[in-house]
Amino acid sequence: MANLSLADGRTLEYRVAGPADGMPLVLHSGTPSAARFHDPMVATAAKHGLRAIAISRPGYAGSTAQPGRTVGSAALDVTAVLDAIGADQFLTVGWSGGGPHALACAALLPERCLGAATVAGVAPYTAADLDWLAGMGAENIEEFGAAVAGSVPLGDYLTAQLPALTDVTGGQVADSLGDLISDVDRRALTGDFADFMAAALRAAVSTGIDGWRDDDLAFIEEWGFDLTTITTPVAIWQGEQDRMVPYAHGRWLATHVPGATVHLEPAEGHLSLMLLAFDAILGELKSWT
Repeated sequence: MANLSLADGRTLEYRVAGPADGMPLVLHSGTPSAARFHDPMVATAAKHGLRAIAISRPGYAGSTAQPGRTVGSAALDVTAVLDAIGADQFLTVGWSGGGPHALACAALLPERCLGAATVAGVAPYTAADLDWLAGMGAENIEEFGAAVAGSVPLGDYLTAQLPALTDVTGGQVADSLGDLISDVDRRALTGDFADFMAAALRAAVSTGIDGWRDDDLAFIEEWGFDLTTITTPVAIWQGEQDRMVPYAHGRWLATHVPGATVHLEPAEGHLSLMLLAFDAILGELKSWT
């Protein structure tokens, strides 16, 4: 774990693991989450000659909150971390709420980002031709209903969720996610993967709700970049058995990100897709270098 002091006075928490001479792989985690690694994924990255980098977005864990941040703001923080570790070009994967942040890197850092993948990532809330909430579990519908109502109602809603996550264990994490978990995802959420998910959730709320709240607010506003300008190679991965980010989001991104390579998996969910496909995701990204 390392902390980076930024020019605007904020602190940014990040982690690096894998071969020191490996191509940087920036992993954007979901919402809520923080800079934590699932060791088998780090090993898979190393197999592909990639050095994993995870950053706690502002307001999560050791990273200073940045009220009013946009999705596109992530590109500046990624740039700061890459500069700090002496890296230039990189690949990126965004999972779930991390998906838009990976797309931000593709759109805003075209000279440095050689390839991006969004895995079960959300589409823009402002998309006119997408029913954004359709097919989501009850908890997400309630959460984003609060987000649309404003920062204060959202803050009240998220604060009420804190007790369920503050001390959550691997054995409890599936039940804590309630209606957001499909059958295939419940089967995937066991063992060390469940322990990793629980640790990431605990870290995410360890300093309160700021990061979680600001993620949600950023998702429902303009993202700060234009998807149609992306020239970096992008892969879209989405499972049909996903109750956190419905299949329609992946289909929408598939038709709105120029030149995207599309992987729509009818048998996979939000969590199982990442476990099933991570090796293939990295193999495809690495081929673009």
